[in-house]
Amino acid sequence: MTARIYRPARTAMQSGEANTKEWVLDYEPEQPRNIEPLMGWTSSSDMKQQIRLNFDSKEEAVAFCEREGIPYQVFESIPSVRQRMSYSDNFAYSRRQAWTH
Repeated sequence: MTARIYRPARTAMQSGEANTKEWVLDYEPEQPRNIEPLMGWTSSSDMKQQIRLNFDSKEEAVAFCEREGIPYQVFESIPSVRQRMSYSDNFAYSRRQAWTH
């Protein structure tokens, strides 16, 4: 019953940073999922997989695990730094790359 503490990454479909500020605590699966033979659905009897807690900071999540006696792992993510660019920069005379459209 090890808990994972991490900050979720941005979705690939969005350029915004929604839902990336909070830290998330969820549990590692203790049992593999079972395939139900009739319908083919996957299921599990491990109820801790349904628990997902949000915290404002990593320290709060670690303090919660230590207070409750839960073993945990912290996964640090390296934020990607993207160069800001305006739409008009695509057509600038000083653009170094060829325009490919």
